[in-house]
Amino acid sequence: MKRFKNILLFCDFDTKQHLAVERAISLARQNGARLTVITVVKEIPSERGMAITAVTPQEVFELVIKDSQQKIDALVADIGKQGVDAESLVITGTPFMEVIRQVLREKHDLVILASEGKGGIRERLFGSTSMHLMRKCPCPVWVVKPSKRTKYKKIMAAVDIASDFPSDKNRKSLNPLIMQLASSLAQMDNSEFHVAQVWSVYGEGYMQVRGNLSDEGLNDIRKRNKKHYVSELDRLLVGVDLKGLIYHRHMPRSMDVPKAIIKLAKGKAIDLLVMGTVCRTGLPGFIIGNTAEKVLSEVNCSVLTVKPDGFVTPVTLEGR
Repeated sequence: MKRFKNILLFCDFDTKQHLAVERAISLARQNGARLTVITVVKEIPSERGMAITAVTPQEVFELVIKDSQQKIDALVADIGKQGVDAESLVITGTPFMEVIRQVLREKHDLVILASEGKGGIRERLFGSTSMHLMRKCPCPVWVVKPSKRTKYKKIMAAVDIASDFPSDKNRKSLNPLIMQLASSLAQMDNSEFHVAQVWSVYGEGYMQVRGNLSDEGLNDIRKRNKKHYVSELDRLLVGVDLKGLIYHRHMPRSMDVPKAIIKLAKGKAIDLLVMGTVCRTGLPGFIIGNTAEKVLSEVNCSVLTVKPDGFVTPVTLEGR
């Protein structure tokens, strides 16, 4: 994969960083990329009820900054020993906002970070910072789940080739990018490559109940619809290098797209899900859309999210 040349690794030293760091090092080494390692120290709370001790809040704040700088400098020094040039950066503020501002300032093309949660039934894998970045960061965001494996065995690209909204150019522009990233990573890790396209027949319930459509007639419509999706997916795959990959195509029929993707990801034990975060609303900050939001609330694997062409983050640089 030669796409990423200016990588930003966000470190929160309260989470397990090992695999996210390894991913950043591996990509930087393979691409000859620039690597910046950033950590963000939250500002002093403004509550008046803070405890008054021998050490003032400002002194505590300065100690936290100093400790963070030492940790990140040590990490960057270790990265340097592995043959990757990296620089460290400690910033104060709200983590997701400062990461996005760094992306805007230095034109980073990828953000990598470790997931805040552990996943599972009772706990979400992605925390507040991850979700904010996947919603609002203008470049791809790769959230790495803690795992015993350093390489991914199964990578899945979730695409949307629906033709019922032909004017939705942003959504359509995502599909080739999703496929390119997912297949390239599968080549790099020698992973199984899975492609998921959820499809359905619009209004089929009404057709059958109110349109007096027979089961045979409905099945015929379903077959024609699926044939169209298969044809469009074949067209998308023409530009993808599948040489040497074990490839699987999944085309579940479902009106509930998030549920179908989550079921596939869990059922096939997917390690990395590559998906777009786009919806049809023009509201700033809502680019992630309902489908991606629901998937990310339940999926239990690493996720690489990408934005459509022309996306503008609602976060701005200070003073502009």
